Amino acid sequence: MRPAPLRPPAAPADKQQPAQPSRYLTNDEAADYLRLSPRTLEKQRVIGGGPRFRKFGRRVMYAMSDLDAWADARSFEATSDPEYANGHAGDSRNDR
Repeated sequence: MRPAPLRPPAAPADKQQPAQPSRYLTNDEAADYLRLSPRTLEKQRVIGGGPRFRKFGRRVMYAMSDLDAWADARSFEATSDPEYANGHAGDSRNDR
């Protein structure tokens, strides 16, 4: 019979590695991540309605968690969902 393999000792609960810090993306990287035009994110920063952003000096950065939250808030099951219909009631594309 072979001996059981040695396992490294488990790390104590208080010595676990800290959580990974949020990764920040530039405007172009965030646009790629969301599959949007960089110009779309620039416009949304001015008029509102876009994902939360941060300013580090002159640099605009987006946390991936904020991009995910913004995208998740725009998920719908069907175009007949009341939330979708209310959000798109004034959309000119609905007037066709």
